[in-house]
Amino acid sequence: MSEQIVIVGFGPVAARLVDELLPALRAGQVGLTVIGQETEAAYNRVLVADLGVGRTTAEALALADAAALVADGVDVRLGVKVRRVDRARQSVILSDGSTAHYDRLVFATGSRPVIPNLTGLNPDPAAPVLPPGVTALRDLRDAEVLRAAVSGRKRVVVLGGGVLGLETALAAAEEGATVTVVHNGPHPLGRNIDRGGGAVLAASLRNCGVRVAGNARSTGIEHNGPDGGFSALLLDDGSAIDGDLLVLSCGVRPRIELAEGCGLSTGAGILVDHRLRAHHEPHIFAIGDCAEVRCPDPACIECRTARAPSGLVGPGWRQAEWLAEYLLLLSEGADADALPPLPQEKPGVVVLKARGMNMAVAGDNSAEPWDEEVLAAGAVNGRPRLQIAQWADPEHGRYVKMTTRGGVLEGLVSVGMPRTAGELVQLFERGAELPADRSLLLRLDGPDQLAAAGASNDPESTVCRCAGVSGGKIAEAVAGGCSTVPEVSAATRAGTGCGGCHEDIKGLIEKHFQGAAA
Repeated sequence: MSEQIVIVGFGPVAARLVDELLPALRAGQVGLTVIGQETEAAYNRVLVADLGVGRTTAEALALADAAALVADGVDVRLGVKVRRVDRARQSVILSDGSTAHYDRLVFATGSRPVIPNLTGLNPDPAAPVLPPGVTALRDLRDAEVLRAAVSGRKRVVVLGGGVLGLETALAAAEEGATVTVVHNGPHPLGRNIDRGGGAVLAASLRNCGVRVAGNARSTGIEHNGPDGGFSALLLDDGSAIDGDLLVLSCGVRPRIELAEGCGLSTGAGILVDHRLRAHHEPHIFAIGDCAEVRCPDPACIECRTARAPSGLVGPGWRQAEWLAEYLLLLSEGADADALPPLPQEKPGVVVLKARGMNMAVAGDNSAEPWDEEVLAAGAVNGRPRLQIAQWADPEHGRYVKMTTRGGVLEGLVSVGMPRTAGELVQLFERGAELPADRSLLLRLDGPDQLAAAGASNDPESTVCRCAGVSGGKIAEAVAGGCSTVPEVSAATRAGTGCGGCHEDIKGLIEKHFQGAAA
């Protein structure tokens, strides 16, 4: 009898796991059940803001076809919740009264938006019901709310200065809405970017038509809009920011309550080892935003510095691909533990791309060139000290900072320098040494280089970091007949994550057809 695999959650990471398991399902090696709380099959949540401003369609965001999966033999259950997990009987009990038996259970429950505790906004954090005119922009219905505000050129207030909030603000402003970003701290992206880069970023946002209210602590909201909807965000200095729609972008938290309810170990997320197994439970796994890779071995050096779930789709996809291979080995009765453990995830890169704006941030970039104590810290037993190379042109919205140790990047900031950012990100991800003359990198955005701008000529360079797709793979797909970004995405998965590589994919398509025309 085939081994029964049940996946709880049907977001982008679960969709990737289903894709990877489909060949084994068709061969009768495993049975597969996927349970989704929403009535729609998996779609790309990262691009919900693009849907909300009318730049894409719900069909383009889709990552799975429920009908096709059912035809392949997948037991797809949408619009239902898992009430509890009965570990003793290896069964999940659903909200419609049905059950599903499992031999292996995978939690892919993702994360939920953080709802701030404000006067006039105190929903149940486990099942938030937001008042009219307030959205957390997480699903397709939230996108409809934003779409109505943007098409009506309404006033949109974005609470939170993270990358998703900024992308939403920029897109809404570009499409005609009046947008204000409200954040705590001196500049947006306070947890990721240094002071100089943050100042240039804030100025660039204003130049793109986004109002920025920094060092602002919100205390409550007013409901004087039509039908009792949102009308203003109240601040602790007694002022108010008027608006017609409040978009909450205050971060996310892993959804772990179901795992906690069945007695699994949790921290920030569901605690799993380097084979994504829940602690002390060999039949249960977790992947994506809900999974915290931190093994129970106190001697594990890697886990001493382990981070909470990143919230990025790329690491979740890599977990799904690795876990599929592991589950198939288990189903075959093979020595699955002979499979090398999941590689440790490298520090993520935060990228912000909008019309007229480009930013990339990675690693630890907090040190300043004159912080002698910080630069010398850790320089023991022959280990090199930190070095900082920094360049700023605030008038034109440009800023670059390179934090290196032994010539290798430990952190970077690039604002308004797209080609420099692309090269720095490649060097950071490869752990490659920078040229001794750092100014060579700045020249990539000089007029002579911009005149020849285009995608990287190196076919091995990664264009889509979320899906790990190289320029060479995309070029092959284009040569094979793909002529649009959606066609390339369908053939290679490039561009199905954060969407930051769409312009690069377009550049490769254009480069191919220009050559053909010549």
